[in-house]
Amino acid sequence: MKRVAVWFVLISAVGLISFILTIHFLGPPQLNEQPITILTAEGEELGTMYSDGNRIWRSLDQINPFLIKATIEIEDQHFYHHGGFDLKRIAGAILKNIQRGNLTEGASTISQQYARNLFLTHEKTWDRKIKEAFYTIRLEYHYDKDKLLEGYLNTIYFGHGIYGVETASQFYFNKPTTELSLAEIAMLVAIPNRPNGNSPINHFETAKKQQEKILNLLYTGGLINETEALLARTEVLNIVADSKRDSQFGYIADLAIKEATSILGHPVPPGFKLQTTIQLEEQQALNQSVENHIGDLQVGAMMAHPATGAIKALIGGTDYQLSPFNRATQAKRMVGSTFKPFIYYTALENGFTAATPLMSEPTTFIFNDNNSYSPKNFNERYAEDTVTLAQALAVSDNIYAVKTHLFLTPEKVIERTRSLGITSELEPVPALALGTASLSVVEMVTAYSHFANGGHEVKPYILEKILDPNDQVIYKRSFDLGEQVLDERITFILNQLLTGMFDPNLSDYLAVTGGSISGDLTGDYAGKSGSTTTDNWMIGYSPDLIVGVWTGYDDNSPVNSNQAAKLIWRDAMEAGHKNKQSNSFIAPPGIVAAYVDPQTGLLSNQHCSVSRLMFFIKGTEPIGYCDYH
Repeated sequence: MKRVAVWFVLISAVGLISFILTIHFLGPPQLNEQPITILTAEGEELGTMYSDGNRIWRSLDQINPFLIKATIEIEDQHFYHHGGFDLKRIAGAILKNIQRGNLTEGASTISQQYARNLFLTHEKTWDRKIKEAFYTIRLEYHYDKDKLLEGYLNTIYFGHGIYGVETASQFYFNKPTTELSLAEIAMLVAIPNRPNGNSPINHFETAKKQQEKILNLLYTGGLINETEALLARTEVLNIVADSKRDSQFGYIADLAIKEATSILGHPVPPGFKLQTTIQLEEQQALNQSVENHIGDLQVGAMMAHPATGAIKALIGGTDYQLSPFNRATQAKRMVGSTFKPFIYYTALENGFTAATPLMSEPTTFIFNDNNSYSPKNFNERYAEDTVTLAQALAVSDNIYAVKTHLFLTPEKVIERTRSLGITSELEPVPALALGTASLSVVEMVTAYSHFANGGHEVKPYILEKILDPNDQVIYKRSFDLGEQVLDERITFILNQLLTGMFDPNLSDYLAVTGGSISGDLTGDYAGKSGSTTTDNWMIGYSPDLIVGVWTGYDDNSPVNSNQAAKLIWRDAMEAGHKNKQSNSFIAPPGIVAAYVDPQTGLLSNQHCSVSRLMFFIKGTEPIGYCDYH
């Protein structure tokens, strides 16, 4: 037994010495990384972003001393007296976790939290805790306490993409930490425990209760007296929630970093530069158009080159700091009538022409299983007569769309959307014709780009180059025109049909859907709007530029007949063509044109009140003249 004990002591001693030598020879772990720099397409700096988010670094002597004391009191009272672990707190937490059968109770010191912020995730697993302990020992071995405290205060998360006490102070209160009141300090100290749940922007009442708990702890800890605590509780807080940087920069940086990570196969190293496709003038124009028209709505928007897929401008929401969720790439919303061009392209390749007439009247569709579907037009207005595909698309007639959709079959329409880059789930139901599918702005812009570029495959991207800290090019994107996946003749015809939404001559029983903005447009644009009770869309393009806009509320509140999406699109599209002539869509070989009556689909005569120039694949144009008028 004595021999076993001796061997145990020897093995333990060797293990301990080996562990200490390992910690020593591994050297100090890297602390304060360089930021990633985001550049415009022209190479100008848009801003910098740390890999974990938005941060303003401050040394300890630049941070409010009482904020430092309050943080230590709340997070780790024995910080300056332990070697990285508070054994008493750990023992208590272990006991509670065993009783509960999970890892919900934490006892992390400031050193442990800093190690986690630097090197690990926040998942509650034993594996992560073991790694956290290893990194904590390395930090404590190689750095003094002040260095660790400074790092912790500059990396702690405060919600809304904000890291560090100085960034949080300026975001929430529009002032540096050195100017914070006791009440404001208590509010800030309360946030990191549950950054989203304790946000004074989204959950003020909860945040206020947590602030009062902090004040009580500071009082019982002897850092403030009763009068100071009372005055701080009653102080009216002015939550500013104002970022010092462009409201869209975070969305751009997140997307660029995500794309670079995918290209490199690993996280973007500190100090790297990412040259994006963002055109500063176009980005500013899109920002301004949103600011002018968005009101209290949320927004997702994208401006891109339809042939290359290069994203020229991006709007992920009204303000990244208030919500880093990107509504242009992450949100999926019902697309309404913006889905109809997919149906009509499929129809054109299956025997329909611009002049194909169908009845527009109240219709109930009855299926083999005895289920029925009764779509309605806007304001329940119908032609009560035939209309052509051209007019039906211009005024967004729902009856024509559903009839065409069911004739083709939903499965065939869905199959066509897959060649346009749409990957989201689509239900093969009659209502799909009216846009019940939920898609993202980037999916819709990608799909419409296939039309705008003449039918070539295209994928959106935001990254042009990746450069290392020495400005050496690690990656540079090359461009080749994508594979021809659509018939260029049908694509041209559809583009011409989509200009109809801006032609007031096609207004009849319903107004053309772009009539409210058509008088403000100087270019030859194609487009389609869409609306549901909770969503408004506008997507339109020229051969050189495409802009897609969604507006609505995050909680799916009704938006009624709001015009914001169209107005944002109008201003952005016009700004994108400023000082540049809008090129027209060029007809490929095999196309013929004819003036057609948009109601009957026959060649127009001198008695027709409306005559629309329509395009056809040679041999499919109408040959008879209208005798209706």
